[in-house]
Amino acid sequence: MEKSSDNQNEKEYQAIANRLKELRKEKGYSNYEHIAFELGMSRSAYWRLEKGANFELKTLIKICRLLNISLQEFFKGIDLPNK
Repeated sequence: MEKSSDNQNEKEYQAIANRLKELRKEKGYSNYEHIAFELGMSRSAYWRLEKGANFELKTLIKICRLLNISLQEFFKGIDLPNK
């Protein structure tokens, strides 16, 4: 049963990663290295975010502030399944 839960989390993490990449490009950051620099992160650390790594809320807030979007805007279109 736990495998199913882990699998579902991975899908949700990937949806968040895809949204992050989409917003980055919409805001004019064609290359992930540029936004990593603006955020004060290493390129590899930011790359992991766009590949679906679990990350802290403070990182998400920092990204939203840089992109000048609200948390509501960030999560627009990302739905968690009802159990």
